[in-house]
Amino acid sequence: MIIQQDIPVEIRRQAIQVEIDARKSAAERNRLGQFATPHELAVEIARYVASLRGQRRAGICFADPSIGSGSFFSAALAVFGAKQIERAVGVELDRAFCEAARELWSEAGLDVVHGDFTRLVASGLHPSSPNVILANPPYVRHHHLERENKERLQRLTFKMTGVEVSGLAGLYVYFLLLATAWMQDGGIAAWLIPSEFMDVNYGSALKGFLTDRVTLLRIHRFDPDDVQFGDALVSSVVLVYRKVLPAPDHVVEFTFGGTIAEPHAKDVILLDRLRESRKWTVYPSHVKNDRCTSGNSDGPTFADFFRVQRGIATGSNKFFVLDRAEATRRGLPPRYLRPILPSPRHLMTTVVEGDEDGYPRIDRQLCVIDCDLPEPLVESRYPALWEYLQTAEALGVKNGYLVGKRAPWYRQEQRMPSPFLCTYMGRGSQDKQPFRFIWNRSAAIGTNLYLMLHPQNGLSAMLRKHPERSADVHELLRSVTGHELRGEGRVYGGGLNKIEPKELGRISAVPFVDRWPELTRSMERNSAPQLFE
Repeated sequence: MIIQQDIPVEIRRQAIQVEIDARKSAAERNRLGQFATPHELAVEIARYVASLRGQRRAGICFADPSIGSGSFFSAALAVFGAKQIERAVGVELDRAFCEAARELWSEAGLDVVHGDFTRLVASGLHPSSPNVILANPPYVRHHHLERENKERLQRLTFKMTGVEVSGLAGLYVYFLLLATAWMQDGGIAAWLIPSEFMDVNYGSALKGFLTDRVTLLRIHRFDPDDVQFGDALVSSVVLVYRKVLPAPDHVVEFTFGGTIAEPHAKDVILLDRLRESRKWTVYPSHVKNDRCTSGNSDGPTFADFFRVQRGIATGSNKFFVLDRAEATRRGLPPRYLRPILPSPRHLMTTVVEGDEDGYPRIDRQLCVIDCDLPEPLVESRYPALWEYLQTAEALGVKNGYLVGKRAPWYRQEQRMPSPFLCTYMGRGSQDKQPFRFIWNRSAAIGTNLYLMLHPQNGLSAMLRKHPERSADVHELLRSVTGHELRGEGRVYGGGLNKIEPKELGRISAVPFVDRWPELTRSMERNSAPQLFE
């Protein structure tokens, strides 16, 4: 029997939440995707769902597939009232949270099931289908999912929903899709999830599901500067939909910033327009939501004139990247050392000059070990290098994922120096660029904190003929607006922006063609149909 919530229970829940959280390190909780929903936010989400239900007489069958300590059930009791909740179920994998939720809410009628929701829903033993889901699913990143488990989830999700989920998707995507398959037709679901799916390619399956298979009612995106979880650097959205097919003329409400009840901006977007939108974070338009994409999608882009690739991932910068002076002192052979740029926060200039050896003219010159000789030859020919490499075992370097995949393990990804680089992450609002463009006049390569821009096609030919124009290219790169860069990239909690190679490649290159009209000829040649293979 459902009984009325006793206010002190919520106070006890919050204290228990803090106590259980303290048992794990921040890194472990991040790996497990455990980030508790603040009570005030859970109540606000429940109130919005209540407004959608209106005066419906049908009772509520509540469910939360990742109940935790019961924040959303507490909110449901506070908003809907005990009498409206006919039954309630919560599933929880973590035994400590499972026991806490039972102790807190069993008298209030919550049935707490210990186990993995994704396995439970696949069995014939799962609880009765809910008509209201309020949930904050585990934000477990794809690289924390074991391959066998990920493949199981992909097969199960396709079987239950017909949706093919990318291997890059986080666990929350599987939770949302599987829970929707479990839910009653006509039911309402509200999810607090990361906003990343709105912009990235691997979110396309989820976006297609939301536009075609359910009636998406609202997406509220929080201001990235307002991190919903104090220890999780994610930008969050509240996603609300009804499990019915959408009407042809359906519109979706997008809100941004502030609270769900009082957002800073809102707009309604036709479903057909949403289906064609590559990035959803452009909605709604607001001075702080500067997520506009390149305006001229049919014109030239960076990808027409630059081959963009990430810098190298060494597997252990602390081991493989050394001060040049330290490498010299150790007697390491110069032929197996490559100049490399320091991390962006230690690179104070946007124009990097080179010395006679190709090293950057900066205070602290760095090099990276890059050798393709087998170990016996290193040992016989270069004893100083061999001696240094032997220290890797004790440091655990050779146990690293990237290092373990290489042969020999000390050989780096192969990159040619690029004359231009872009920092991979950064901050910046309004017209300020969140990323810096570097003109690299040295022979240094970059780590994976940089994107390397190699001129190609007509731009490459032009710079070979007119190398002095490199300065103009750099100025054009620096003139790209912050709005455009943020719009093509993605934003995380605390306002941290990141941009991937393909995203940078979509930036408009119209200013380059305006400056040098002859570049259009190379584009025409590259786009001409090939009659012969």
